[in-house]
Amino acid sequence: MSFDGRLASGMGVLSAVVDTGSFVKAADVLDMTQSGVSRAIARLEARLGIRLFDRTTRSVKLTDEGRRLYEDIAPLLAGLEEAATLASGSATAVRGRLRVNVDPYFSRLILAPALGDFMATYPELELDLLTREQLGDLVADGVDLAVRFGEQPSSSFIGRQLLKTRVLTVASPAYLKKHGRPKHPTDLESPAHVCIDFRDSQTGRPFPWGFHRGAERLIVNTRGRLMVNDVGTMHRICEEGQAVAQVLELGVEAAISDGRLIELFTDWPDEYFPLYALYPSRHLPPAKVRAFLEFVVALSR
Repeated sequence: MSFDGRLASGMGVLSAVVDTGSFVKAADVLDMTQSGVSRAIARLEARLGIRLFDRTTRSVKLTDEGRRLYEDIAPLLAGLEEAATLASGSATAVRGRLRVNVDPYFSRLILAPALGDFMATYPELELDLLTREQLGDLVADGVDLAVRFGEQPSSSFIGRQLLKTRVLTVASPAYLKKHGRPKHPTDLESPAHVCIDFRDSQTGRPFPWGFHRGAERLIVNTRGRLMVNDVGTMHRICEEGQAVAQVLELGVEAAISDGRLIELFTDWPDEYFPLYALYPSRHLPPAKVRAFLEFVVALSR
C-alpha cells in the first residue's frame, strides 16, 4: 500500500479522536466539523479495510484492530511532532496538550503542591491529569504518559523506573503506649496488634507485609481485620493511634520528623517500592513528556 497525504491526514484524525475521546471534541481540536471527522474516519476505515471504532450514542471505543493501529502509529506521530518542533528551531520547546495518568497518592501528596511551578515554567503547555486508582486503558484514554507505583504489568507501553522509595512500618506514640512496641516483625502476627491492610488496585487483594534486610526476606501474616484503598485514610487511622501500617517513605517524612509517626523495625531497612513512568514510544519521547519526567524525578530527590 502506498503512503499519501490523505492517509497521513486520516491517521491524524484517528489520533485526535482517541486523544479527546469523542468525534465532537476531535472536531474542535482539528478545527473541523463533526461530519468532516466522521468522513475522515470512514475513508480511513475503507482504505484499510477494517473498522476502527465501535460507536454508540454515548461512547466511542477502539476496536481491537483500531487499538493495534493506534499503538503502532502513536510513536510515529509523536516523532513527527518532535521533528516539527526541531525544524522550527526550538528543540526544547514544551508546548501543546499532555495527558497524564497519575497514581492518586503521588498526585495528592507529591505532585499537587509543586504543580504550579511546573505550569509556570511551561506556559505553552496544557496539562490534563487523570488521577485514578487503576491504570486503565492508556490507549483508549489517549494517555501520553502514566506515573504509577508498583511493578507494572507488561504492555505495549515502555516502562521506565523513576525512583524507589522505602516501605516503612509505622505506628503513633499513642498506639505504642497502648499496645507496646513490637520488637520483631513477626510480633505483628499476635492478636495483641492491630494492622491495616492496603488493597492492591491491580489484584484487589491486600499487599503482603514484606520485610527485607540484606539477603533476608520475610513475609508476615498480620491477619488484619481492616483493609483500605485510600492512603490518606490509612495515614489518619495510623496517626490517631488505632493501628500499625506499612507506608511509603515518600510523603510521610514530615509525620516522622515531628513525631506523629514512629518507624518500627529500623533494622529491616531494605524493603522498597518503585515508581514507574509508562509511555508509548520506543524512540525519544516528545519534549513535553521529557519535561514532565524530569519534573517528577526532581520532586523525589
